Amino acid sequence: MAGTTIYRSDIKPEWIDYNQHLRDAYYAVVLSLATDALMDQVGLDAHYRATTHCTLYSLEMHIYWLHEVKAGATLEIDAHVLGLDSKRLHLGIDIRVIGQDAPAATAEIMLLHVRQGDTPGVAPFPEPVVVALEALRQTSDGSTWPGPRSRALTLSKR
Repeated sequence: MAGTTIYRSDIKPEWIDYNQHLRDAYYAVVLSLATDALMDQVGLDAHYRATTHCTLYSLEMHIYWLHEVKAGATLEIDAHVLGLDSKRLHLGIDIRVIGQDAPAATAEIMLLHVRQGDTPGVAPFPEPVVVALEALRQTSDGSTWPGPRSRALTLSKR
């Protein structure tokens, strides 16, 4: 099953290195922007963050470079929900160049829902966000995500 497209980005000229390829650090920039877009889509938007003082923190990210991305490309970012609990979200991401079938890169990201402020700490997702994340899980079945994995990211029980 294909992932759910959460973000598109044109490659900016300043993101290109001396080999005319996307500089490795900009994959992480695109993944960060895609995570922001996903937050907006599931109800963790700017209004939510301002009124609840809650947000997502990235705990861990693994990027796997599979094919080169050249100047002038447009990227499409697809998400697969690999795991979800009351406070964590584990995503598999496909980074595709528009017009090419195989992913140029994949990534795994572990995110944590956190309350900021004077007493920062982990906070459970509110029910509307859980519903939106469960809907995303249904449309982006993570069990079929073929992304490579070097070290397992999992939602271990504590």
